[in-house]
Amino acid sequence: MARTNAARKGQAAAADAAPGLKAQAGGAPDAAALDRIIHERVRLGIVSALAVNPSLTFNELKRLLDTSDGNLSVHARKLEEAGYIRCTKSFEGRTPRTEFTISAAGRKALERYLGHMEGVIRAVRRGE
Repeated sequence: MARTNAARKGQAAAADAAPGLKAQAGGAPDAAALDRIIHERVRLGIVSALAVNPSLTFNELKRLLDTSDGNLSVHARKLEEAGYIRCTKSFEGRTPRTEFTISAAGRKALERYLGHMEGVIRAVRRGE
């Protein structure tokens, strides 16, 4: 009975830490509930960088994340299709300029993701 109550408390704590996430029996957040769109390294880097900058150009993100044009393009498109970032294309003289900003949905998804990861870290530290 004590284990059951502890498990319920752990699940409640995980749910409080990351609203909308399922908790496993031990109270740890369910890894399968991770937002797969954000969880990939380059995409997490993109949304994280945009969360702390008003906007970044394609070249700024490419340098910051140390990735190739093709890799950044594919991952940015995936985030744009999910509605997590916005892409604006323009020209500076004859040079194309692609600029990215995070959307409200992207900021909310990042906050959920970070809350989930914090719950996972707490569970691991507790040994669950």
